[in-house]
Amino acid sequence: MLAEARDPDPLASVAPWKPPIAEKDRKDPGIHSRRRGLRYQRQASNQKSCFFGVETTPKLVWEDWDLGREFTKTLVLKNVYSKMQKLHIRSPVSKFFSISIPQTAYLSPGTSLSIPVIFRPLKRCEYDDIIEFQGGKGNFQIRLHAIPPCPTLEVPESVMLPLCAVQHSSQTHFQLKNVSKLKAFFQWDCPAQFQLYPEQGLLKPGQECHITVIFRPQEALVYQQQAYCRFGEEGNNPDSLCAVLLQGLAKYPYLQLRNSSGKEEEDHGDPVLHFGSVGVGQSLCKHFEIFNPSPVNVSFCLSCLPAVAPMYESEFSCDVSRGEVAPGESLQVLVTYFPAVVDAVSVEYLTLKYSGSISETRLKLIGKCIGPKVSLSSSVVDFGCVEERRSAVKTVELFNSSHVEAIYQWDIDCANSVFSILPANGTVPAQSHITLRAVYTPTHPMGHHRRVACLTLHREPVFLDLIGTCHSELQQPAILKPEHLVLYKLHWIHRQHSSDSVSALQQGHDANVDQEREHLFVEKQSNKKTYSGAAISTTPMEEFYQVCSGCVDPPSSSSLSSSPHVSIVPSELLFNHKMTSSSFTSSASQSVSITNHTTGKLSLIWTVTQKSSFSISPSSCVLAPLKSTSFQVTYVPKQLNTLHGAQLECFAYYKDSPDKRQQLLCLPWCVTVRVIGHSFQLGKEHFTPICSLKPHQVVFPALGGVFYRTVLLKNNGDLPLTFCQDHGSNCPLAESMPILPSCGVVPPGNHQILTLRAIPTEDSPKQGLSVTLQLNAAKFTKELTVISVVEKPHVFLESGSSLYFHPTAVGSQTQCSHHIRNLSRLPLRFQWSIPESDQELISVKPDAGELHPNESSVQIWSFSPLSEKMYTIKPTLTFWPLQSDESNKSHLTIEVVGMGSKGFIEAEKAVLDFGDTLIGSCRSFEVPLVNNSPCPVSFHLSVQQMLTDTCPSYDSETEQSALQLDFERGNIASRSTMLLRSTFRPCRQAQYVWTFSYQTLNTSGFVSCPPQALCEVRAKAVFPTLQVIDGYSCGSVGRVSKVHLWKLFSLESLNDHLLCSPSPTELTFRTPTKHSLRSCPSTFTKAIVDFNFSSAALNSDPTHFLLMLHNPGSVPVDWAFLFPEDQQIELEYWSVTGEFSSNELCQMKVQDNQLFRVSPRSGTLLPGQKRAVNFSYSHDFVGTDRLPVVLKLSHGREILLNFQGMTAEKEKTHLHFASTQHVFTSVAIGDCSPPRQIYELHSGGGVPVHYEVDTAALEQLQVDNFNHPVLRCLNPKGEILPGKTALLEWIFSPLEAKMYHMDVPINIQDSEPTLLRFDGCGLDSPTLGSSKIYASNSKTTVHCVQKVPFPGQLLFLSEDSIFLGNIPVCSPSSRILFLTNVSHTDTVQYLWELPQHGYQQVVQIYPEQGRLHPGECDLCVLTFTPSDYPTIYQLDLVCQVTAEAALARYHKALHHWEEEKQKQQDEFTITDKKLPERRVFIDKQPVAAPARKGPPLRKYKTLPPICSSSSSETVGSLYTRQTRTEQQLQREKAKEWRRPEAPQPALLHLNITAHSYGLLEYLTHFPDQYNKLLRNLPLNRTQQCLRNSASTSLSAGPSVSIHNSERDILQNTITPLLRDILDDSAFIKSLTLCYKPAIYRPTQISSTNSRNIPTPPCSPTQPISCSTSTPQPNGIVERKEAAGCSENKPRMQTTLKSKHAPADVCQVILMNTFQNLMMEAVRGELVLTAHPHTVTPPPLAVRSRQMSRAVTDEDQQTLKSHNPPK
Repeated sequence: MLAEARDPDPLASVAPWKPPIAEKDRKDPGIHSRRRGLRYQRQASNQKSCFFGVETTPKLVWEDWDLGREFTKTLVLKNVYSKMQKLHIRSPVSKFFSISIPQTAYLSPGTSLSIPVIFRPLKRCEYDDIIEFQGGKGNFQIRLHAIPPCPTLEVPESVMLPLCAVQHSSQTHFQLKNVSKLKAFFQWDCPAQFQLYPEQGLLKPGQECHITVIFRPQEALVYQQQAYCRFGEEGNNPDSLCAVLLQGLAKYPYLQLRNSSGKEEEDHGDPVLHFGSVGVGQSLCKHFEIFNPSPVNVSFCLSCLPAVAPMYESEFSCDVSRGEVAPGESLQVLVTYFPAVVDAVSVEYLTLKYSGSISETRLKLIGKCIGPKVSLSSSVVDFGCVEERRSAVKTVELFNSSHVEAIYQWDIDCANSVFSILPANGTVPAQSHITLRAVYTPTHPMGHHRRVACLTLHREPVFLDLIGTCHSELQQPAILKPEHLVLYKLHWIHRQHSSDSVSALQQGHDANVDQEREHLFVEKQSNKKTYSGAAISTTPMEEFYQVCSGCVDPPSSSSLSSSPHVSIVPSELLFNHKMTSSSFTSSASQSVSITNHTTGKLSLIWTVTQKSSFSISPSSCVLAPLKSTSFQVTYVPKQLNTLHGAQLECFAYYKDSPDKRQQLLCLPWCVTVRVIGHSFQLGKEHFTPICSLKPHQVVFPALGGVFYRTVLLKNNGDLPLTFCQDHGSNCPLAESMPILPSCGVVPPGNHQILTLRAIPTEDSPKQGLSVTLQLNAAKFTKELTVISVVEKPHVFLESGSSLYFHPTAVGSQTQCSHHIRNLSRLPLRFQWSIPESDQELISVKPDAGELHPNESSVQIWSFSPLSEKMYTIKPTLTFWPLQSDESNKSHLTIEVVGMGSKGFIEAEKAVLDFGDTLIGSCRSFEVPLVNNSPCPVSFHLSVQQMLTDTCPSYDSETEQSALQLDFERGNIASRSTMLLRSTFRPCRQAQYVWTFSYQTLNTSGFVSCPPQALCEVRAKAVFPTLQVIDGYSCGSVGRVSKVHLWKLFSLESLNDHLLCSPSPTELTFRTPTKHSLRSCPSTFTKAIVDFNFSSAALNSDPTHFLLMLHNPGSVPVDWAFLFPEDQQIELEYWSVTGEFSSNELCQMKVQDNQLFRVSPRSGTLLPGQKRAVNFSYSHDFVGTDRLPVVLKLSHGREILLNFQGMTAEKEKTHLHFASTQHVFTSVAIGDCSPPRQIYELHSGGGVPVHYEVDTAALEQLQVDNFNHPVLRCLNPKGEILPGKTALLEWIFSPLEAKMYHMDVPINIQDSEPTLLRFDGCGLDSPTLGSSKIYASNSKTTVHCVQKVPFPGQLLFLSEDSIFLGNIPVCSPSSRILFLTNVSHTDTVQYLWELPQHGYQQVVQIYPEQGRLHPGECDLCVLTFTPSDYPTIYQLDLVCQVTAEAALARYHKALHHWEEEKQKQQDEFTITDKKLPERRVFIDKQPVAAPARKGPPLRKYKTLPPICSSSSSETVGSLYTRQTRTEQQLQREKAKEWRRPEAPQPALLHLNITAHSYGLLEYLTHFPDQYNKLLRNLPLNRTQQCLRNSASTSLSAGPSVSIHNSERDILQNTITPLLRDILDDSAFIKSLTLCYKPAIYRPTQISSTNSRNIPTPPCSPTQPISCSTSTPQPNGIVERKEAAGCSENKPRMQTTLKSKHAPADVCQVILMNTFQNLMMEAVRGELVLTAHPHTVTPPPLAVRSRQMSRAVTDEDQQTLKSHNPPK
């Protein structure tokens, strides 16, 4: 797009909105289009034009120019004319344009002339001028135009931004180009959601600028806004404007957190990432996904929820903190868990934040730290008695039952002790064990006992008691055993309880106790399962601390308040660690003091090792009771410049004990002193330590009390390492945190487990304090950060201190959630307390539990009101540290507010009817339930089923309900609607009625009220139904009447079966299924119907029957005609075994040759829909063919149709009988004139049939009935032409009131006789009023009215059958029929065939033939006049319908054929072989050779293969290869030119049924109908004139076609109109009195009528119209006339003669009037549905004057006519 500065309209360059285009084509189309639009002058100047034979440019344009210079353009003139031209040139008028050529120029043909035009501008403005040329034929001008230069920018019309999330940003780029020769300054002005960068700038000529568009939407909308660019020359105000349409679409972002581990979410919906149990010092990584289901890119930030102590290190780490997720993509995030505190549960929350989010998503991280779990195979190792300077070895196993590796260390110096355990330190793999060697090497005869601690990292130590006794030759002390250790422990416990001292025990209290008493006490104590808390309160860590402090208590001593037996001070000695002198002394001594806290004399013996650098003196001594003594420890290093360390041990035992048992009760005690030293000389650098100290941060529980933690100091170097706690810190709190041991030596590659002891206080710094270890007696240090702060429990109510419940139904329950969070570092236990009076109203789950640090818990509160009122309750939350004794509890109170109300529900509609449902199917529907109450309602639904129109076997109590609810219990929110989805699965045909009721539920889920009615639901279960409503025949059976068609196909029986419910066996396969392995599949139905396709001669036209199927039901029906092959499962060739039966072979022949065809075979009919199905049978083989076909309705009936067709030889006679049994209409006995009845015979062969009824059987029947002719045949002999039907007339005259069965043979020429069975019933003489018998017996079975034309049908009859009912003899009746051309293109001709053989005078129809244009309708009047003898009529009228187009083609072909035939007859033949052969003209079809009986040989070609494939191919080729005779016949046939055959007309059948009675019989049985009939008179002159006028009125005038729908409306309108008029008895009676003396002259007409009264009793008449008419629903007008009879009484004749003569004339006129109105309405000439026009009559006086004036005028005209002027 180009924008120029001179554009005065700032919006002129703005392009209209266009749909967004692709990114790669976003800019170019708009740019190029604008460039073409704005440079039209340049394009125009380049275009050539021709002026009077001179070709040149019509315009010269200067665009890029500047002041002070000349700019020249060349104008070229070319002579395209064939002659030389002379041009006179007029120069430009202005001084700014100039040319330098002569004023006259000559141009020869094809030459050009160049004229330079110079432009000299003086100021910056627009210039215009012209150059005029004058030639011989005219003048023309060339325009000179100079455009002032201005800045022009090129921008795209629109820019489409990428899809963007709300509160995010997306960007794109476009080019801004200066296409002018001037510098252009630009500045952008854009809306707030968009930002353009750079916002302003300066573009040189031809320079491009890369513009970045940033889109930052704040709402999810479609943005289409203009960004304006103001531009101009540099230094001037930018006054020009161009615009770019910025388009953007914003969507709300959404991210989901997916847990890849598949763990379930918490109750409140936040996902949880469980790490499970992880070993201390180990790590575990797990992933979760951030999924973006939205269509936009989303940038996110992942952060931890602020924890309880932000200064502490988090145990969870996440590798992603921020990022962006594309639409439909997911980002995997790795989370690592590093646990540090054993048995602690760590909880943290990751918060996913992103701009534009509606809610915040949290991920819960939880894991538990586990540590090692070690145990010893034995707690005591007994070495027994060992000789002095000898050694004993025992083994003990150290087990680790945890999943974490255990790091252990024995607190013993194996080199300076009589006991040693190897290895002294190491690791125990997870869930494994190691074997340790314990060695006892005594140096002094005495009993030894030492309790050694096995330190485990992150666990409390385990202790091992080592006991042994050393004997020498001189001294043999008592041998220590493990039971002595038990006795010692029990003795100490007893001492603590009795508060007795050991001195009292020695001074005689215990000396006098005998052995039994002592053992009794021990037994009592050993039988106790538990001891008091004071006896066993010491923990392993506390015991280890006492040992390290130099205090020796008995194992598992009671408390710290009791004094130890022996103590040593100090317990640690450091040598040369703090030297002040500059000289180095090779030895150093320090003293230690041992105190005897007992009342007995103790012997002290030190374990002396010669190889040790540390020695002690004296090595043994005796210590008096409650005294102390000192020993000198001397450090004499045996090696310089190294580090030394040792743990010296001293054993103490009672010196003089009178009883050995007393010595055993007080085992020896062992005290130790740790010593370290170095032998580095002055100036020698100490070893640089290579070690690690883990963990570097130690966190103690935030509780008051004594706690211990362990750390690991590992020597990773090759040199020994010494350590000691640096107490030089100024912090007094650091001094209160001792490290055990505080000094020691770590050999290369070994480790030392250090134990920290602390008592957390509130004054301790929250950031922790530093504890320093000095390494190698030098400046090397390691620091530990120790956090030991007491915190108060803190629980935060995330949902606030108030809890509100919405209104709740009384007796029901409402729940809501409330969050609490532990903001302290202490695991807490909480408990909710609800006032006792309110415990029935509210409850909470969980009401108690544990909260780990930083963990949030969801509390589900339940509110169950008891009455309709407002409740305010204040429950209390109590919580305390999990590790405390519940003495320090905290409390929080919240306020719970709720209201109780009454709830109810109702249905949206009281009665719901869901229509019909197919049985066997499944239908779902929804019942709307409405809750208009202010509270939610919990309900329980119950449904009671009731069925109507069911069979007696239905039991409502045992049968399962056909309606299934998706749920029976539920909850509906207040003021809302719930859709109750129900599924209906009907199993029987019935009307289902369900009554819905509900009951409200209480808190426990039990009903709280009686059932209340909700609504009633109705549904009807139906089977699919199908019905045959019409039939049509063509082909060989084209002349078969519809009555006969219904008998051939048993359509009445078929309809009865189709409308019945299917049996359970028929529903075995609900849809068409191949289920049988046999070629004759078995059926699952007992409904069998015969489809008889009649008979015809061989090679006749196929028999076609068209049936109109109609779905009268309310559900769609899927129907299918299943041939045997459609039900047979196809098998492989190898699996077909056995031979075929004759029946199977016949069926295979029928199916392979497709003798029976059904088209279409299957389909679907919607409710009310109709479909025509064509049934055809081909007459290809002589004989009778049968085929079982199953009519299957999906989910419905299954009916077996036995297709049967017969093909006769052409030269053989054949009579086809649809049935050999016929039932006559019942006749009353004693009837003097029984009615004639008709039986039809149909010729199905190719030659005429001569038949004769065997009268011998009739004569024998007469003899058997007292010589009474029970059955007579009026025409026993006759001949039937091929394809025609003969009517046998019978008179059945019963003698008795019984059923007669009569067998009558019919002899057929050249054929076997056929025996027919006639049945007839004789009835008693009916009394008056029993006319129902006659009426019912005379009705036909077919009363179908064709509503839908068959395919290809051109003419449509308004009525297919006419039932005239019971009429007197010789009484004519009339009907009006309509013939409609339903085609839109074809014109048709029709011709009525009237019945022959004595029925010519019975039926007449007018007009007998006619022509109908497309869409035109014609009216036909049918007159039926019964004969003088009572007869039961069943006549079939045929109307031939032929399309004029087919006739035209036939006449054209016939004319051409006749011309060619005449031409060949007139020409002679030249015997030249090269000339084309002459064609043979054949007028008639040659007679074919007689066909052999049975099917031809080719039928075996269709049998399934019995042999191999090669043999079958050979057989097939034999019958496909043509013989020489056949080839010759084909060549001769090709020479033939047969005479064209006339098109076969389509046949319409009209069935007429009537029952005529004698006059007296009719008067007897139908007196009410007889009184309504009028007398029939013969035609007179007046009636003949009226008939001629009526004929003229029906045929005269052009026919006007109207729309079919309008015609139907008119017919349906006029039918009830005529019915109401003619059924009115008052109207009919008025017709007899409608004449007046002033108008009618009785003397003239009465005499005429009296002379024309017929003399015979029953003389048939042929009137054109009728007197009494009864219109039918289809627009047919009926009339009945009673003919006079000689049996009538004279009085009645006089009455009829005097009163009915004038009425007959009126009826003729009235009937003709009705017919004319009917025809005019059908043709559209009369609109019966138009609104009547109301005419207001004048006043009575005016009307009187007008009438008198009219009468006077009429009299004058009469006088003038009688007295003509002379």
